[in-house]
Amino acid sequence: MNRREFLATAGAATVSVAWGVSPAQAATGYGNVLVMVELQGGNDGLNTIIPFADPAYYALRPQLAIPREQVLALDAATGLHPALQPLLALWQAGELAIVQGVGYPDANLSHFRSIEIWDTASRSNEYLQDGWLARSFKASPAPREYAADGVVVGSGAMGPFAGGARAVAITNTEQFLRQARFAQPAATAAGGGALAHILKVEREVAQAAAGLSTGHNFSTVFPAGAFGNAVRTAAQVIAAQSGVAAVKISLGGFDTHRGQLVTHARLLQELAGGLVALKAALLELRRWDTALVMTYSEFGRRAAQNSSGGTDHGTAGAHFAMGGRVRGGWYGKPPELNRLDRNGNLAHAVDFRDLYATVLGGWWGVSSEQALGGRFQPVGFVRA
Repeated sequence: MNRREFLATAGAATVSVAWGVSPAQAATGYGNVLVMVELQGGNDGLNTIIPFADPAYYALRPQLAIPREQVLALDAATGLHPALQPLLALWQAGELAIVQGVGYPDANLSHFRSIEIWDTASRSNEYLQDGWLARSFKASPAPREYAADGVVVGSGAMGPFAGGARAVAITNTEQFLRQARFAQPAATAAGGGALAHILKVEREVAQAAAGLSTGHNFSTVFPAGAFGNAVRTAAQVIAAQSGVAAVKISLGGFDTHRGQLVTHARLLQELAGGLVALKAALLELRRWDTALVMTYSEFGRRAAQNSSGGTDHGTAGAHFAMGGRVRGGWYGKPPELNRLDRNGNLAHAVDFRDLYATVLGGWWGVSSEQALGGRFQPVGFVRA
């Protein structure tokens, strides 16, 4: 096997390490860090980026549509949900890109399968084992002296790192470092077999922990709650001198089949507060110009509201990219609410793998074809 996984549990702390085989020579460009923010459950793009000038929006959502006077207008036709008010400063500074209509052909509306498609960058009828970032790091390795290729915060699932990346999954940096102290073997295992394997993986845990150790005390105030803690942990990981190429954090709860108005507003408020805190932390670290923050979600929601005050699984959605070298503005294509498919879903305008090609080619300067299984058109929101 070319992948080994170890899961150690001590109290509330969980550490998962998956080390793959990487060539010795490192590629360039990984001084730029990627922060991926997964909106778990399928975020409703239409109530995130609101087409308030389109009467069809209000006709499709008589109870769910955000009133025109509450929308934070970004231009004459489109604006932000009011809970995203903290992001206005990023937009005005030209550091926030909004990509509309992100999806893929023949969309699958199963949570499990669709996020698998996003994580592996597969076609809807293609089943791949390795994550798209794992394949990229295999083709163009990150520096070997990095503590890890990638870090997943708040989940044991490796997602885009699965199947070969040098990846670490942690729930909390301090707990991870405390736990790692107990993962240092006293001596090399005598003999072979399972014990030798366990001790070898324990050494890898300890090595990763040491590499992620940081003494930085942030003046940034991080939001309370799980997402704020994830943002804080991501910032601590990025502060580590040994480096990582990518970090993934998550905000769950976006499967809003019922009672969406209150739930979605709360989630977007959490998202905006966390993203603004992340920018402040990255500015402290002098990493804002070398950081790209990008959201993603397994799918969007249906255009029309349902009978339970929510929205059902849909297709295309809108996503954010932010950073000091992001070329802010509109990308993709506004939703065409009068041209829904026979299931009432939006057509996609931007393939999600175009976003990945932007990261690989535009941000890291590495080839994207092997990782993505073909050529995709980068979206132009990254400055050189």
